[in-house]
Amino acid sequence: MKQPAQGTRSQSAGEHPGPDSLQLALVREKAWMTDPDRFLREMALVGLQEVEVAGRILRPGSRVRLNPRPGGDLIDCALAGRAATIEAIDEDDTGAPHVAVIMEDDPGRGMGGARHPAHRFFFAPGELEPLEESCGPARRVLVAGIGNIFLGDDGFGVAVAQRLLGRSLPARVDIIDFGIRGMDLAYALGQGYHAAVLVDSAPCAGLPGALAVMEAQPDDAEAAPLDGHRMDPQAVLRLARRLGPLPERVLIVGCRPETISEEWSPESLLSLSTPVAAAVKKAADLVEELAAQLVAVPTPNVTDLEATKGV
Repeated sequence: MKQPAQGTRSQSAGEHPGPDSLQLALVREKAWMTDPDRFLREMALVGLQEVEVAGRILRPGSRVRLNPRPGGDLIDCALAGRAATIEAIDEDDTGAPHVAVIMEDDPGRGMGGARHPAHRFFFAPGELEPLEESCGPARRVLVAGIGNIFLGDDGFGVAVAQRLLGRSLPARVDIIDFGIRGMDLAYALGQGYHAAVLVDSAPCAGLPGALAVMEAQPDDAEAAPLDGHRMDPQAVLRLARRLGPLPERVLIVGCRPETISEEWSPESLLSLSTPVAAAVKKAADLVEELAAQLVAVPTPNVTDLEATKGV
């Protein structure tokens, strides 16, 4: 995904734009003012998925050592020489790459994966030194809790994500409560994750509260506008595939709902039915086990987790 150019170490690659870049930015800004839709079209273009540094191809998950250019600020001094993992590669409106990294020794590195400031820093490719990796870039897994907390059992995925956030999962597993933010999830799926686990209510077989692990099967239908009040995983996957490459594997951990409200209200806030509420801990245990497998090996044996095929 492309990003507008920005100007601090916590937000950009640390390079100050030259006169030519500034002139180009002014020209583009003028064009955007006369054609606002052009800005949205350009920002929606698929950004860089990799960069080459010292003859090595770096991707999200690659390990690097940070070598900020001389003349930086205190943050540069504090980060110089430290090892980090590439979290994403963004491209600004001038076409310059900005590599987002998370410190390997940061105890709050999970917050970096969730895009919290002070845990995620940007560097230019020339400020990175590739580190040796025995088995290629570290595998990264996204766990996404989705659903509307105002619609009864539709908030199941959010409840599971909140429970998982209180646990200690492997460092390369990012747990994010997306709620109904389908566009955010679509972009996140293109951020170099090797696998993703979507947690949601779903019409699984059995009684309310029954769980199933399903392999997502993106279809060839045209991407349609996303619903602002519900999140349809299939619609999100169509959009994500249009924006860029999907993770190697996308699994859905679904729970059969008992009641899903048609109208949302404060009274139904995270008001799960009894059988679905009872399934939250079991689902969290299942997702934790599955994420650990996915981050360790490319193709875990999902059948051992009583998976079913299809969405």
